[in-house]
Amino acid sequence: MNAQALSLVLVAALLHAAWNFAAKRVRHGGATFVWAYYTVAAIFLLPALVITLLVTDARPHWNWLLAAAVTAVLHVSYGIVLQRGYDVGDLSVVYPVARGTGPLLSVLFAVLLLHERPGPIGLAGAALIVTGVLTISSGGPRRAKGSAVRAGVTYGVATGALIAAYTLWDAYSVTTLAVPPVIYFAGGSLLQSAMLTPKVLRGKDQLRLLWKENWREVLIVGALSPVAYLMVLFAMRLAPVSLVAPAREVSIVLSGLAAWLVLGEAGAQRRLVGSAVVLAGIVAIALA
Repeated sequence: MNAQALSLVLVAALLHAAWNFAAKRVRHGGATFVWAYYTVAAIFLLPALVITLLVTDARPHWNWLLAAAVTAVLHVSYGIVLQRGYDVGDLSVVYPVARGTGPLLSVLFAVLLLHERPGPIGLAGAALIVTGVLTISSGGPRRAKGSAVRAGVTYGVATGALIAAYTLWDAYSVTTLAVPPVIYFAGGSLLQSAMLTPKVLRGKDQLRLLWKENWREVLIVGALSPVAYLMVLFAMRLAPVSLVAPAREVSIVLSGLAAWLVLGEAGAQRRLVGSAVVLAGIVAIALA
């Protein structure tokens, strides 16, 4: 991976860990919180969308809208499942499991469906990811939280599957379909907000309570999330997705540190070790 792409990915990983840390602080936000930060992101990106449409050399095509609609569905599903995971599980469980499952599923699908053979390094990386996930999800010092750990792992795996889906689709959209990243992501953000608006309007009281208690987190996630992912989209134009997707998972270790040092989550030391093992496995997959 070239230096420019790597720099984009590493900064994106830092921002990604930061906004997930903020999202973890929101309790019972659900679809309302997801709508709120998607809407903030859409407002934040709207001027950039208009400017890019005016100055881009590429002619807008109907498949740009289709691509944005597909990514909107995948990202809305991802946001809701992830936030539900944060409601029932620890950051140091949900986040690394989610971020580690995506690359692992990519390898499995390549072997089972595309008949690819990743070789010994790739298989070793997959084994490391499984080992790291098992380490993260194993029993901790407080048995009472065992159900929370299991729920966190379940939602983490579901989130990881959606990460794999939107990563592959987004890479296809900004490379094969040649949709400009700013137009693609801004359009997707507008559609994501629109998709959730009817549900949120039926629970205005919950929205008012969310804004009263968590307006800082809404603004932080709404600002950092689009910037982080736009960096990833631009990196996908400079380097293969098989390198970009694993490299951005350095955020796993950052989130483990935050959970341990700031949130004081139980068993975070063990989970941090598991996160490092997951990261090692992802690096091996990238090198395969």
